[in-house]
Amino acid sequence: MTASTRLPVTLIILFFSHFLKGSNSATFTIVNKCSFPVWPGILSGAGTAQLATTGFALQPAQSHAFVVPTTWSGRLWGRTLCSTDSAGKFSCVTGDCGSSAVECSGGGATPPVTLAEFTLNGGGGLDFYDVSVVDGYNLPMLVEPQGGGGNCTATGCAADLNGGCPAELKVKAAASGESVACKSACEAFGDPRYCCSGPYATPETCKASSYSELFKSACPRAYSFAYDDATSTFTCASANYLITFCPSSTKRSIKSGNGKFPVAVDISVGHGYGEKSPKLMILGLATVLLTICGN
Repeated sequence: MTASTRLPVTLIILFFSHFLKGSNSATFTIVNKCSFPVWPGILSGAGTAQLATTGFALQPAQSHAFVVPTTWSGRLWGRTLCSTDSAGKFSCVTGDCGSSAVECSGGGATPPVTLAEFTLNGGGGLDFYDVSVVDGYNLPMLVEPQGGGGNCTATGCAADLNGGCPAELKVKAAASGESVACKSACEAFGDPRYCCSGPYATPETCKASSYSELFKSACPRAYSFAYDDATSTFTCASANYLITFCPSSTKRSIKSGNGKFPVAVDISVGHGYGEKSPKLMILGLATVLLTICGN
């Protein structure tokens, strides 16, 4: 190798080393397409630092983007019918996190609430994500990976479940009497069969109930009970994420970017998508370029 080729090869190595290590962050963009304000809440998982923002307001048609570490895990949700009282205490009728402020600051969502859950850069370097109505439902929500490699299927619960919620599960606004959320059967009745607790705390003993099947029929790719993994957990590699409240169309949640009907990941063997990671494609390209420069 001559002195003239040594510098370009060094630059190539540095360039691709940056990508092979992976980006240090991902961008989450939350969009409010509801006809009313929504206050997103964010909670980091155990052992994961809280993000710089843990709650904010979104007026109709507004969006907010923020950066999260690629090792982040946690959940996002929407709070509704929020207000501040005369003493300065902030609270919400649905999804309240108990912080008495717009920022949740480590507080989790009070059920019933629709949740988007993420584990970034998990097994096999994949992001694992889902939308869950296990803790009930308050808002339609759609999660769409942006870029990335692998299955990268849009998922969520785009249906309005509040109107059709069974009477025994309905949460009504005190002022209007309008149904604003739908409880899970676990929260409504406390029965271990619905909560997947006690003798029902295993995949073999905890089965779908008539209530969870009602949620599942309306939102087939959302978690409807604790062991609903096979049709509800999806993966992508090195993606950004768009989270939409009240998505204007359910069609975007039906098919993935390649036009094929999505298949949820079996999380016990989901690492098989690892070979589709963009990092491996970059490695191959780097090898070719280094070979050319070395000749």
